[in-house]
Amino acid sequence: MTFTVAIVGRPNVGKSTLFNRLIGKRLALVDDQPGVTRDRREGEAFLFGLRFKVIDTAGLEEAFDQSLEARMRQQTEQAVSEADLVLMLIDARVGVMPIDEHFAKFLRKGKTPIALMANKCEGKVGDIGLMEAYSLGLGEPIPFSAEHGLGSSDLYDIIKEHMEKASEDKVAASPYIPPADLDAEKEEASSLEGDEEDFEFLDEDDFEEEDEEVVRGPLQLAIVGRPNVGKSTLVNKLLGEERLLTGPEAGITRDAISVEWEYQGRPIKLVDTAGLRRKSKIMDKVEKLSASDTIRALKFAQVVILVLDSDGILEKQDLTIARTVIDEGRALIIAVNKWDACPNKDEVMQLVRDRLQTSLPQVKGIPVVTISALKGQNLNKMLDAVFNIYEIWNRRIPTSGLNRWLSELLEIHPPPAPGGRRIKLKYITQARARPPTFAISCSLPEDLPASYSRFIENNLRDTFDLPGVPIRLHMKKGDNPYAGKKKRNN
Repeated sequence: MTFTVAIVGRPNVGKSTLFNRLIGKRLALVDDQPGVTRDRREGEAFLFGLRFKVIDTAGLEEAFDQSLEARMRQQTEQAVSEADLVLMLIDARVGVMPIDEHFAKFLRKGKTPIALMANKCEGKVGDIGLMEAYSLGLGEPIPFSAEHGLGSSDLYDIIKEHMEKASEDKVAASPYIPPADLDAEKEEASSLEGDEEDFEFLDEDDFEEEDEEVVRGPLQLAIVGRPNVGKSTLVNKLLGEERLLTGPEAGITRDAISVEWEYQGRPIKLVDTAGLRRKSKIMDKVEKLSASDTIRALKFAQVVILVLDSDGILEKQDLTIARTVIDEGRALIIAVNKWDACPNKDEVMQLVRDRLQTSLPQVKGIPVVTISALKGQNLNKMLDAVFNIYEIWNRRIPTSGLNRWLSELLEIHPPPAPGGRRIKLKYITQARARPPTFAISCSLPEDLPASYSRFIENNLRDTFDLPGVPIRLHMKKGDNPYAGKKKRNN
């Protein structure tokens, strides 16, 4: 098990700033406004050679009802229970607040070791708060500045000490194996060994090559959509736990939260994102940061699931999100959520097909799956569609087959000749996959009509079975081998 450190404290004491410093990236949203972080975020931290998992949590608030603050507190308590060490932060500039004392008392009741950190100790302003921190009864506080990195060496000593202690406890808790049992295991292993002649019939072809997906790493799967369409509920149902905050309130999710997961033995990195509204409606600074974080997650994804509400199918904002996914070259799947509560299923499906045909003609064959995230309906079908379109998105086509197809296509439908100048398409090759990208040698690429390029793209998609993924065509003009050479005089 990886050593885990949870960062807790009341709102706006610098938890996300410390999280970003430990992982070396600006992943967590940071703002002067308190309560920006809501879901717990995990990351791999590096500190002077130490590697461990760090969890950023929401600000602790004293709420025990069904409110959003109470659900945030439950997420923080879950992070504390999973951690090997808790870093409790206080704001040294403000000093110890009553809520700090309340949660220090709560942490002392648990079994997880606690390290008290007085953040924002740069300068002499935080000296009084540093002295007040002793009253919390959590030991000697560490003077620290998450913004400037002051006190990192003291934090290193604390984490290393607890890592070594956790390693010793793990060794002490491991079961004792008597020497007699070890000898029996060695004899059993030696009895299974055979002579080399027993394996002479094996050939290299009998062994399967390493799965290409393992080499590439986990599939990056982002869940996007408008606010309150059920994205976090879908991720929770896939994971089988209440990993993310959900509720009737719109816009609960702010950070793009990534979670490692496996489906049928295949690793997946699920990324839950904040709901995207129209830019003209975004006035709050934190919402602007959330929208930027969602777009960043979309750009790093490989497959994107656009979640729709069955009550509002492919509205203008949905189509804007879909076009963004396509323009970024990502594979797109549309999941119509809350299908169990949809009264007119046939009409809704026909509306989806019509909207896709008229508004997204550049990508034909986008998979549409009807699901119910709350009840878990059709989730396996959705994931099968994810892996199917991921395979298409990675597909490579042999150059010989592409050129045979191009020659047959030119015989039946040659390119137009604007101004009487004949356009020659000489050669085609697949330059890259992810998404499928093709380069065509063209004599006059600037004169080739866009309609003929779309004709080539659609025929290419139909012939080589590339539905639902964006295809990129690049017309390139070959170099004239005689350009710049002087003409010989006979």
